Amino acid sequence: MNRLNFSQLWRYDDVLLHGVLVTLLLTLIATVAGLAIGALCASAAQSRFASLRLAVRAYVEIIRNTPTLIQIFLIFFVLPFAGLRLPPVYAAATALSIYFGAHATEILRSGLASIPRSQLEAGQCLGMTRWEVFRHVILPPALRNVFPSLTSQIVLLFLGTSLASQVSAEELFHAAGFVESRTYRSFEVYAVVCAIYLALVLLMRGAFFAVERLAFRWPTGR
Repeated sequence: MNRLNFSQLWRYDDVLLHGVLVTLLLTLIATVAGLAIGALCASAAQSRFASLRLAVRAYVEIIRNTPTLIQIFLIFFVLPFAGLRLPPVYAAATALSIYFGAHATEILRSGLASIPRSQLEAGQCLGMTRWEVFRHVILPPALRNVFPSLTSQIVLLFLGTSLASQVSAEELFHAAGFVESRTYRSFEVYAVVCAIYLALVLLMRGAFFAVERLAFRWPTGR
């Protein structure tokens, strides 16, 4: 009868650490790029041009209603036919950015839509420019309204980086497969990796909670 033996895993602590760093890097890149995409698309969704609104809607619906893994495969395996070959980590980061951008678009759009038009009109009556109204009147309460949804989506994005292992990106789940193939201690490896994911998610949620408490102290007016 085999007994649990975690000691063999310590020989591969550098592999697991590298996997954690790549996972965090993928999450950071996709979050920043996805938020930029989401902000642009959320603004475009309110455009007076119907074709622009339709393009944003098509992007959001296609990305949100297709498997993320297929999106990663398309970037990694199909782009080379167009002469653009990306390394695994870059391909995964690109696909995850597009994925997160679609979700961020809907979250940010709903946040902007939650602000009463009377606040926009009140700001304009005070002589503020449209940019000043957006920055000082619309954006702060809109961000507060969507912050919980946005941070929950970032956590899902973090967990979704494990899909990058399917194109050999050396993130945490890929590192787990490597260690398991060397030690043949499947339960121990994936138990440790599961604990790492859980610990990182709890740290992220704690950080998001602290940011929310510090940055959004004002009441949400309606």
